[in-house]
Amino acid sequence: MTERKPDAVMIIGPTASGKSALSLEIARRIPVEIISMDSALVYRGMDIGTAKPTLEERSVCPHHLIDIRDIGESYSAAEFLEDTLRLVPEIRARGRVPLIVGGTMLYAKALRDGLNDMPSSTPEVRAEVAEEAARIGWPAMHAELARVDPVTAQRLAPNDSQRIGRALEVFRMTGRPISSFHKEKTESPLSCVTVGVLPENRKELHARIEARFDTMLRDGFLDEVRALMKRPDFDPDSPAMRAVGYRQAVDFLSGRCDASAFRWAGIAATRQLAKRQITWMRGWSLDFVSN
Repeated sequence: MTERKPDAVMIIGPTASGKSALSLEIARRIPVEIISMDSALVYRGMDIGTAKPTLEERSVCPHHLIDIRDIGESYSAAEFLEDTLRLVPEIRARGRVPLIVGGTMLYAKALRDGLNDMPSSTPEVRAEVAEEAARIGWPAMHAELARVDPVTAQRLAPNDSQRIGRALEVFRMTGRPISSFHKEKTESPLSCVTVGVLPENRKELHARIEARFDTMLRDGFLDEVRALMKRPDFDPDSPAMRAVGYRQAVDFLSGRCDASAFRWAGIAATRQLAKRQITWMRGWSLDFVSN
């Protein structure tokens, strides 16, 4: 049986691990185009808090899937998969290597394992779930999810409105828990050489996270969030505003905490994100590991 030739190179790793620096170093040596695999970089106006590559960095090679949505819009793993499957052959046709870089592990899983054939929600069902949530609150919706899909409810926080809402929408449309779709076997839609950036020293990673958060603050992160909060499409519960750091900044700017509590909440949330990302990676076989 002939082994399938890789379609692309994928670089994954926790936040602040150096994925972007590694990808740019590769771009300076060989002809590549970078496909961003980051659910926050898709949003226009969210630059500082997402550590979005600068225009100078993006001039090194073409970048894709950055600044493609407004903050009031959503962008799903299915949309990422569809966009990436379109971009990869286009990049290869130009004689370049597709370099998929990021830390949104649900997107990486979609590339590695494919996606289950779950139905898209309808406006009617989405409105029904949103209306009920507005009436009784997301913790109560989480309790409802625990009744019909305890597997999914166990891994979600009671205020994770996006994922709780999606799980309840799927159940109401199909009568099946969303976890049952996740268990179905799917085929990998893309053959990737996977490079994992895994820092050996967790304390060093935590120090990097703290230093980067402070740099963002000096660079005007709070001014960026203030500008977002003034936009007509601003919604504190939108997928965009659930990005690490932004939710904590909105709480601070809304008077729900002081500056010190905000800083430490942002750093702690980023560390927790890194921990989750590393947990995902340790469950996968990686072709190469860099520290």
